[in-house]
Amino acid sequence: HVCTLLEDYNQAEKFFLQSSQPVEALYLRRDLMQWEQALALAQKLKADEIPFIAKEYAQQLELTGNYPKALVNYERGLSESDKISTSTNQSHRLQCLAGIARTSIRCGDSRRGVSIAMDQDSPRLLRKECAEILENMKQFNEAAMLYEKAEYFDKAASAYIKLKNWSKVGQLLSQISSPKINIQYAKAKEAEGRFEEAARAYETAKDYDNIIRINLEYLNNPGRSVEIVQQTKSIEGAKMVARFFQRMNDYNSAIKFLILSNCHDEAFQLANQHGKMELYGEILINTLDDDNVRLEDFRSLAIHFESQKNSLLAGKYYFHAKEYHKALRHLLKAAQLAANDDEALSIAIDTVASSKDEKLAGQLIDFLLGADGVPKDPKYLFRLYMARKQFREAAKTAIIIANEEQISGNYRNAHDVLFGMYQELKRNKITIPQEMKNNLCLLHSYILVRLHVKRNDHLRGARMLIRVANNISKFPSHIVPILTSTVIECHRAGLKYAAFNFAAMLMRPEYRMQVDQKYSKKIEAIVRKPPKTRDHEVEDEPLTPCPYCKNRIPETDINCDKCKNTIPFCIATGRHIVENDFTVCPQCDFPAIRSEFLRIVEAEELCPMCNERVEGRMVPQGINVRLYLDLEGKGGI
Repeated sequence: HVCTLLEDYNQAEKFFLQSSQPVEALYLRRDLMQWEQALALAQKLKADEIPFIAKEYAQQLELTGNYPKALVNYERGLSESDKISTSTNQSHRLQCLAGIARTSIRCGDSRRGVSIAMDQDSPRLLRKECAEILENMKQFNEAAMLYEKAEYFDKAASAYIKLKNWSKVGQLLSQISSPKINIQYAKAKEAEGRFEEAARAYETAKDYDNIIRINLEYLNNPGRSVEIVQQTKSIEGAKMVARFFQRMNDYNSAIKFLILSNCHDEAFQLANQHGKMELYGEILINTLDDDNVRLEDFRSLAIHFESQKNSLLAGKYYFHAKEYHKALRHLLKAAQLAANDDEALSIAIDTVASSKDEKLAGQLIDFLLGADGVPKDPKYLFRLYMARKQFREAAKTAIIIANEEQISGNYRNAHDVLFGMYQELKRNKITIPQEMKNNLCLLHSYILVRLHVKRNDHLRGARMLIRVANNISKFPSHIVPILTSTVIECHRAGLKYAAFNFAAMLMRPEYRMQVDQKYSKKIEAIVRKPPKTRDHEVEDEPLTPCPYCKNRIPETDINCDKCKNTIPFCIATGRHIVENDFTVCPQCDFPAIRSEFLRIVEAEELCPMCNERVEGRMVPQGINVRLYLDLEGKGGI
């Protein structure tokens, strides 16, 4: 051991051999990787070490490139492996066989090496190693075969490509992930004139420009090319599609794809030559996102239309060019022409909202209020306020618009205007005007009538009609039909006293001649035979507690005579809400009596207020009613 430390290995060997443990001399030479001496000593001292030493010697020789001698030692290690214990024999044999396979190939005996590697017991890694050696030796056929056996399909395909064996590449195509190989295969198929196969391979490789090209040039399938351009936003692809459409004299499509390919100047010139400037502008607006928009393109369009005396389009494109003062000037000029009124004013509103310029806002408001002697529809003022997030002013205008719709008999439109504004105010945490609440409640009551009558619930229908009929002046377009319906439904529901009162109203001179002949005799009969007494059991409504003060009031009253609060109404029945049976619509958040709302949505599957789809399982329970009461001021949500 001392000699070993002093690196006097020959003397160390001599002393080990003279000692009681001569095998230490073998281990010394093995540790020093002095394989020839180690093998000689093993032959004398420990023969069962010969296979291991031969294998390790072979591995070193293989690493240094001495393949013939490595092969001899791998074979020796294999031939003497019967001296090894069973537990380590299998692993040792596999390592020796792998070494024989690799070195046989390198020594020119590729048949032997391939045969070993192809054996079913050979590991996948060995097949790959042998395939790589064969590939480096330009023996592509055997390399491809081994790669395929080892399931390295991309490498197998690459070797088959070098052999131009496209048939084998085609068979492997579904298992190949490399875009490069798919592209090589596609080009080969294209060269053979097999364009559909080439297109499929380009698709697999996601080589979009070549897919576009081959569909345009060979497969006469521009639709697929257009689809790919729209999906991928390929600039080169868009150029190819544009050129194709130009050849086909389809200038609309050509302009679109020139814009998509960022060839704005060419698109402008083409549009100008063929009178397609308006189309060019629309495509600019609809196909480009904010990052790709060039303001100078819109400015050029605006100048073009300005020279054509087209104020609407000049204003429109000055707006998109963000030159808001010029835009508004042209748009207000265009709005004075009735034919362009709606579009011009809509763009003017967008212009003012985008500019955030108070001076421009003032100009537009003056114009809408009739500075030119012609007051405009309030809907434009409403849209301007909404666009500028002036919600309080928008709410006042919405009430005016809804009143006009209501007077005209467009009750659903009036309802939708108020509902939309109501929701906007709630979203922005702005107090809802009491007038808006009252009007929405009245319009919703009218809409609920049809729902209740359809469900043969004539009593509820009658109660809602009574509420509407008591405010009949707000429904001037349908006074007689509403009063007639009220009489009929009250009579059906057994509310004879109420039926008589409204029938008497219909018999007034101003209404009598307008009553539908189908009902006139029946109504006259009701008036001739008034009820002698009021049947309180039928006529009087059930009492339910006010959610504010618990005072019991008629269920359809929404004003409590004790605490003076306006109570939120149930969107399913029109009654006031109650604390112990409360919910809200999961879509619009309007309050309802839970049991009644469930009956409605289970039958209709729609919320009566927002008209959105609602399923019974969506309806919440355990909602705190106080969150929906106006506990600071008067009135509820």
